[in-house]
Amino acid sequence: MSRVLVLGGSRSGKSAHAEFLLEGRDDVTYLATSVRSEDDAEWTARIAAHRARRPAAWTTVETTAPSELLRGGAVLVDSVTTWVAALMDETGVWADEPGALDRLADRCDALVNAWAMTPAHVVAVSDEVGLGVVPETRAGRLFRDTLGAVNQRLAGTADEVWFVVAGLPQRLR
Repeated sequence: MSRVLVLGGSRSGKSAHAEFLLEGRDDVTYLATSVRSEDDAEWTARIAAHRARRPAAWTTVETTAPSELLRGGAVLVDSVTTWVAALMDETGVWADEPGALDRLADRCDALVNAWAMTPAHVVAVSDEVGLGVVPETRAGRLFRDTLGAVNQRLAGTADEVWFVVAGLPQRLR
């Protein structure tokens, strides 16, 4: 069992580094956490590029609930960023529904708890969003703050933490 968190900015090479950390393993379950949209050709192309790069022996599971799947073997969660965005949608945060923030907190707690107690070898990828411009909207700031808090909680119990900049991985822990 080990927990490895790979952080970086958009297009920094963090996913490729996470895949490299699992190189040579055939028992990997790849948790693809983004929600596909047939209306977004660019996003569909990015998903296809990630798929093409993965070894054929890896199992891909598309889900927005990775906490349910952190049970054993080797798991690659790509990414915590898209998972948090999907959770904000699923819990009604974007629509400012009553109780949405509590539901979001519960779902984030479930992931962090599963991460802390998993018997699996887990590598999770997440964006470091705290280095950029302060978001202009309340929703943007809530997303940044939520993801930042989740990243800190995951890093706090990680066995290794990597930061990838311009394709160059740097081990932080």
